[in-house]
Amino acid sequence: MSNTTETPGTIGEVLAGLSALPAPDYIAETKKLYGGLGYPDYAWAERSETPAFVPVDKPLSECTVMLIGSGGIYVRGQVALHTKDDTSIRLIPAETPSADLRINHFAYDWTDASQDPNCVFPLDRLRDLAEDGTIAAVAPQAVGFMGGIYSTRRLMAETAEHILAQVKAQEPDLVLLVPV
Repeated sequence: MSNTTETPGTIGEVLAGLSALPAPDYIAETKKLYGGLGYPDYAWAERSETPAFVPVDKPLSECTVMLIGSGGIYVRGQVALHTKDDTSIRLIPAETPSADLRINHFAYDWTDASQDPNCVFPLDRLRDLAEDGTIAAVAPQAVGFMGGIYSTRRLMAETAEHILAQVKAQEPDLVLLVPV
C-alpha cells in the first residue's frame, strides 16, 4: 500500500496507470488442458451482445466492494472445488484470514498463490483499502469458483446464476472479478 494520503476518486483514475502485459498463448494452453481431461478442442464462447456499461455514480470511498475469483479458492474446512466441470461456488466470509484460504484448480500453477492467495484472490488488499478509506467496505462474503469450466451453457446456467444470487443478496456497489 502506498503511504500517500491522496485517494483516487474513480475507477478510471485507479486503472489509468495500468499497462498491458504480453498475453500467453491461451488457445494452445487451453487445448492442452482440456485435451488432458478428455475433451475435444475447446470452442471459444462468443457473445453477440455487448455487455451493459453501468457507470459508478459515487466515489470509491463510499463503495462496498464484493470479491469474486475464479482461481479455485475455498476456506479450510470447506469441500475443495474439484477439477473437472465443478460449477459450484464457495462463499468466503470477508474476515477470513488468508492463512485459512486453500486452492484447487487444474488450469494454472498455483504454487505462488498457495504462498500468498492475494495474488489470485486479493481479500487482504480489499480489507486494507477499506481500512485506509479508499473503499467504504468489503462485502460480507466473497465468492470463489473454478474457472475453466468446459461447458459455457453450464457455466451460465449454474455458476453464473449462483454468483448472481450472491451479488443480489449482498447488494455491493462494485464487484471485483479476478479471473485466472
